[in-house]
Amino acid sequence: MKKIILLLMLSVAFFSCKNSEEKNKETNETTVESVGKIQTYKGDFINSDGALVLMGPNYIYGVKRDMLSEGLSKQVEAIKKNDYDMVGVIVKGIVSKNTDKESEWEEEITIKEIMRVDDKPAKIDIQLNETQKKN
Repeated sequence: MKKIILLLMLSVAFFSCKNSEEKNKETNETTVESVGKIQTYKGDFINSDGALVLMGPNYIYGVKRDMLSEGLSKQVEAIKKNDYDMVGVIVKGIVSKNTDKESEWEEEITIKEIMRVDDKPAKIDIQLNETQKKN
């Protein structure tokens, strides 16, 4: 009896793992299909050393420079307190493969509409405290 129960438990564990792999494949295919369509993206925007970046919970995109992205950069610049502050934004845009050979981003987003810009910098995930060295 114990062998039958053990065999059933192993079978259930094996088949449940197989289903989760199939679901992951479906999710990846959906992500690929959505590239090139106008979608809404919520993330943190930063303009650091001339690079415009939109970072979300599971993506990081370079932002294509145009009038809208420059306008967003100016709005964020007025809000952030230091060069490395990121500001939460919601934008509509199109993600596409990067064709600019000088840029290191695989994909870039072309912003089509700025929907919202937070009024304060995003919460810091990791804060580094600098201490002075005593000689």
